[in-house]
Amino acid sequence: MKGAPAGIRLAPLRPSDAAPMFRWINDRDLVLHSAPFRPISEAQHRAWFRRLQRRDDVFVFGIRLGDSDRLIGYCQLREVDPVHRSAELQIRIGARDQWGRGYGTEAVAELLRFAFLDRNLHRVYLHVLCTNRAAMRIYAKTGFVREGIMRQAAYIGGKFVNVALMAVLAEEFRSRRARLSWGRAIQ
Repeated sequence: MKGAPAGIRLAPLRPSDAAPMFRWINDRDLVLHSAPFRPISEAQHRAWFRRLQRRDDVFVFGIRLGDSDRLIGYCQLREVDPVHRSAELQIRIGARDQWGRGYGTEAVAELLRFAFLDRNLHRVYLHVLCTNRAAMRIYAKTGFVREGIMRQAAYIGGKFVNVALMAVLAEEFRSRRARLSWGRAIQ
């Protein structure tokens, strides 16, 4: 899209995206930032990738560098509920060499724009491990509010950890968007 930020853009997944996503889901250290780790076979991954693209309650996008089109991660709205107009947000920046550059923040902001402006959702929520401070900062920066803590709700890396429930409402997003003037980078 012309005029999109130079950093990243969100775009539909391509069949060629399955290979890097397979590497990321089998990277133990990467996965432990957000979930318990268990190795996934190529067959399991291919089946998941096919199912994901057929679901009507999921919108998934590749996160691509604007200048090179390189896939560096993916994000999604899942469990999209048309009655309650809500969805769960998930994101993974799999390319470690791209961490700390603001791309996660930019991708979350763009996915929220899609959720609230294009899909007319009312609420977007997420679950985040309380040990993942970087993710919690990104979510707070993009308008998410912590709604509660689920104590020792996840067993990660041999210990129980707390999980935060965070959400942002459409009116909060619109107010914040007007102040920050976020762009549009989904193609």
